[in-house]
Amino acid sequence: MECYFDHVATNPLREEVLEAMMPYLKEEFGNPLSVYPLGVRAREAIERAREQVAALINAKPSEIVFTSSGAEANNFALRGIAFAHQYEGKHIIVTRMEHHSILNPARFLEKLGFTVTYVNPDKYGMIDPEAVKKAITDETILISVIHASSEVGTIEPIKEIAEIAKERNITFHSDGVASVGNIDVDVKDLGVDLMSISAHQFYGPKGAGALYIREGQRIIPLIFGGIQESGRRAGTENVPAIVGMGKAAELAKEELPKRMEHVRRLRDKLVEGVLKIEKVHFTGHPEQRLPGHASFCVEYIEGEGMLLMLASKGIYAASGSACTSKALKASPVLLSMGIPSHVAHGSIVFSMGMGNTEEQIDYTLEEFPQIINRLRELSPYAKGWGDMEDGGSCIQKK
Repeated sequence: MECYFDHVATNPLREEVLEAMMPYLKEEFGNPLSVYPLGVRAREAIERAREQVAALINAKPSEIVFTSSGAEANNFALRGIAFAHQYEGKHIIVTRMEHHSILNPARFLEKLGFTVTYVNPDKYGMIDPEAVKKAITDETILISVIHASSEVGTIEPIKEIAEIAKERNITFHSDGVASVGNIDVDVKDLGVDLMSISAHQFYGPKGAGALYIREGQRIIPLIFGGIQESGRRAGTENVPAIVGMGKAAELAKEELPKRMEHVRRLRDKLVEGVLKIEKVHFTGHPEQRLPGHASFCVEYIEGEGMLLMLASKGIYAASGSACTSKALKASPVLLSMGIPSHVAHGSIVFSMGMGNTEEQIDYTLEEFPQIINRLRELSPYAKGWGDMEDGGSCIQKK
């Protein structure tokens, strides 16, 4: 049996999405800037997709700028706002919960003379709005807080933080890659100025993303060149991918309640079963979290070992984020939550999707405890070797 439980890394392409893309991979190959019918039809297809993506997050179509990925959207937001407002101040606030496509641009900006404050979460991965408020200075021009963590599933209090930013007239960005298409997202209700989106997180194609930019917001382009995307993102548009993103957004809006209920039910069953295993800790917020997300730290063993043995049984999961699972380092997100390094190394993440079934959960709950027992038999720490510190004090019990 094959069980794909890594939907935070990517999702399969929906058949309806592929069908919508196919004409633009073949006969409808025109350049959207061309004035003859082949180009006009491509331009019209992009604008339809812009309307579909905008509808998913309650934005205006003109507020959607297409990018190649969520990572590009994050870079565009951080660097574009920083450069546009640098003469008003050079202080930026981000959090330790952010994806590397936020943290690395923040470090890059530090090298250019900007000051960055990194706000730590609590033990649930939750950012305290008051901590953000205390970090604000007269020089603060941008606050960026992730909407939902792909690593521990926690959904952050974005609306409260946005209100704080608005009171001080500070631009507020949120990385919505893990949330948009998976939970209800309304940018107007949240009060964000910018939000990053990625198509493959909701059954669309890879290579398509978007940045929501509130009307009237000043921003410097990340890519200079032509007049595409109203001059905000140069380069010939990836029409098939954009069309696919639009169709995926339309399906997500229609199906969201059904999707959320399905994955939540599977997640709860998995969590209940996994927590029966000794020395396994649930990470992230127990309630304010993505509906299909279950993350744990397993004491005495490495995440990589679990991934390899699970994969040998046809069960595909993750350890930490998709971008750090090959680094063989303790997750910076887990460490920022106060989880000791030796426990954080035992990170395992299961994320459910519409293709998963209860039978797959049952199969996983049968195999996973055996894998943990086998790895612990091989672990020197489980035998009492090495200097083990107390690993439970910073980890929640469910």
